[in-house]
Amino acid sequence: MFRSLQWLTVRQPNARRGFTLIELLVVIAIIAILIGLLLPAVQKIRAAAQRMSCSNNLKQWGLGIHNYQDTNGRLPPGGCVNPNGDWGDTRGNWLWHTLPFIEQDNLYKTIPNVSADATTPLGAADPYYNPFGKVPTAVYDAAIAAKFKMRVCPSDDTNVDGASTNYIGSLGPQCAPGPNGCDPNTQYCQTAIGWGYTTSTDHGNSQNANDIRGVFNRVGAIMKFASVPDGLTNTIFVGECIRGWHDHLSANWIDWNGSGASHCSTIVPINYPTDGKSGACSQSNNWNTSWGFKSRHSGGANFLFGDGSVKYISQSIDHRTYQLLGCRNDGLPVAIP
Repeated sequence: MFRSLQWLTVRQPNARRGFTLIELLVVIAIIAILIGLLLPAVQKIRAAAQRMSCSNNLKQWGLGIHNYQDTNGRLPPGGCVNPNGDWGDTRGNWLWHTLPFIEQDNLYKTIPNVSADATTPLGAADPYYNPFGKVPTAVYDAAIAAKFKMRVCPSDDTNVDGASTNYIGSLGPQCAPGPNGCDPNTQYCQTAIGWGYTTSTDHGNSQNANDIRGVFNRVGAIMKFASVPDGLTNTIFVGECIRGWHDHLSANWIDWNGSGASHCSTIVPINYPTDGKSGACSQSNNWNTSWGFKSRHSGGANFLFGDGSVKYISQSIDHRTYQLLGCRNDGLPVAIP
């Protein structure tokens, strides 16, 4: 009896030994289709999360800027350079002077010459000048390379290991002529365009606030909330830039040549490509095109406004509206689209 049952078990006619080759291919094809359907959704979710993280970084910078203003009665200096014109003689920029107000005091103290007495006046024309001497580039680079979360946008994969940042103070519609013979955006910084502001000093190279169209600048002009008569709600303070598409950022010049964290003008359309693939206008050292706000987010970029709010602005924004949002004192009404 036992042997009969054993024989029946061994010879069951419906027993299967595994998938055939065709069946395996069908299963693989189904899995591939499912992955193909799910991957775009996963990428979309990831991009949304990165954009939100970037927005949160800007909100924290906004809180830091407000706290700096409350403590010092003025905005942090966009840049601070020795009045003798030595671009390498930097005394800090808005990003570094804001560090103690975003819980990064220990990092701030690693730059001793800046943190020692960053706002002691040398003269009335330069209240941010630091009399203790310039900060060695190596000291800055070591500190900047500290990858604290708020320094970079997770969407930007360019210059990953560089001593740089994605968050740049706005020059507003400041003139920014380039060296490559391609200046398509110069027209937007001129008085004759009739958008409420006068022709500005090239690149924000002035310690006189009257020469500066935006909120931040390269060489230490004093700015306060009171310097924004158009209203904090309608004025861009800080925006995003792609580190590999801006020569001062890709070269890690955040600590040199007028402090690269204040080198973006709104005259350049949002996300204007300067990846070097399309001739002179696309070069990262062509300031008339590279010194604009850019991001890896689809179709636009995040911007911090003076009231501390962060808004995502489409790259298709009307260019006049964009200039009025960038300018602090054009006196014209504007609504954020």
